[in-house]
Amino acid sequence: MTQTLPVGISVTARVPASSANLGPGFDSLGLALGLYDEITVTTTGSGLDVRVEGEGAEEVPWGPTHLVVRAVERGLEAAGVWADGLDIVCRNVIPHSRGLGSSASAVVGGLAAANGLVRKVAPERALDDTQLVQLSSEFEGHPDNASASVLGGVVVSWSEAGVDAEQRAYRAVTLPVDPAIKVVVLVPTVRSSTAHTRGLLPDLVPHRDASFNVSRAALAVVALTQRPDLLMPATEDMLHQGQRAPALPLTTKWVAVLREAGIAATVSGAGPTVLALTTEPFPAELRAAAEADDLAVLELEVAGGVEVS
Repeated sequence: MTQTLPVGISVTARVPASSANLGPGFDSLGLALGLYDEITVTTTGSGLDVRVEGEGAEEVPWGPTHLVVRAVERGLEAAGVWADGLDIVCRNVIPHSRGLGSSASAVVGGLAAANGLVRKVAPERALDDTQLVQLSSEFEGHPDNASASVLGGVVVSWSEAGVDAEQRAYRAVTLPVDPAIKVVVLVPTVRSSTAHTRGLLPDLVPHRDASFNVSRAALAVVALTQRPDLLMPATEDMLHQGQRAPALPLTTKWVAVLREAGIAATVSGAGPTVLALTTEPFPAELRAAAEADDLAVLELEVAGGVEVS
């Protein structure tokens, strides 16, 4: 039986950005980043009121089609509860369409906020992390960004065929990141379409390239958790970055510049942001050169998972 939430309860979800792939781990490796959106949801007597502040405020719909709204409603539905009305405020910091998991963060934040409302009234109905990974990945179609925002740290994610051929089970585990690793992202002003960059990838790849990426993805787990001295070989890739290079000229340039300087750099997700992993301070001369190329250089912490208060 569906339970109706009382009017006037409120929660705020603080959800991190994420970077996917990390070089070789296409659609499987992800990393939560210390750049956060906040979503406040309050139950009301009726209707829907949506307000968006910050990144994308002038572009995203302020109504029922908004991704956060859809995620809140899906989270309430999954928990078997209902709200007569909702007031939703989104405070966005994560850049949109830059390869930093903004859509996954919106979904995870909405689901987590819904779950926070449920916990206040009917904690026995609350969703666990496994369910949050599943629901958020269903929105995304793959679990790397979403599971990183749910669980935090570095994640290894995968999917399994369900009983119904149309359904998939999405799974993820989180691993602790070696504390010596520092994260820097270089964020362009231009945007990238994930659908477009995915369209550049071939349907078939040579066996040698697949074998190469399998070895590097396995090595990446070791490098990220306990052997950061192996980050350079562990972030090599043959399956997607070279294929996307023609669509991402500035990104490709800076991945090469940083790697030539001995910094493990990759395309963040589908780009155009560059992800750099290092154990040394980011060189001032590289920062200045990147900023001269109109790149924002952000030093970020490795984040924990979504938090609700």
